[in-house]
Amino acid sequence: MIVTEQQLVESLAVDRAAGRTIAFANGCFDLLHVGHVRYLRGAAGEADRLVVAINDDRSVAALKGPGRPILTAADRAELVAGLRGVDYVVVFGDTTVERLLLLLKPDVHCKGTDYTVETVPERAVVASYGGRTAIVGDPKHHATRDLLARIKAERPTTNDQRPTTKDQRPTTKDQRPL
Repeated sequence: MIVTEQQLVESLAVDRAAGRTIAFANGCFDLLHVGHVRYLRGAAGEADRLVVAINDDRSVAALKGPGRPILTAADRAELVAGLRGVDYVVVFGDTTVERLLLLLKPDVHCKGTDYTVETVPERAVVASYGGRTAIVGDPKHHATRDLLARIKAERPTTNDQRPTTKDQRPTTKDQRPL
């Protein structure tokens, strides 16, 4: 479910009182792909509840550059919230997740395989409150930037555009429109 930070704090208090452990994952999740799904599936396996923090539109633009995000934060949050294993989604606007980690104090902070435990920027913050860092997901062979490049490369050019009017549509041998 998509929640505000305050709702998340309250929900996690109830979960902790019930003895549940909390995992935390974060990212932009712009154009959801299989690497994201595998990362979140791995993160969900680290604890009883999974919190996913999604960068807001402003922070994605700052991190990824012009033309990003492709989808709004609201759309990205809804897509991630619909995945099995994701319990809570919160949108945040900070440049890092350190403030959220200190606020929520998840048992485990999950990062993708493009990191090692030693290279996770927030590892000292997580260790400071007694949490642990886990590397989850499959090898980093999936990236939104790669998908965007493929889409752009496959887009027809001005000289290669397909006909758009009824009279110009491709036809079969017997001249029926396809």
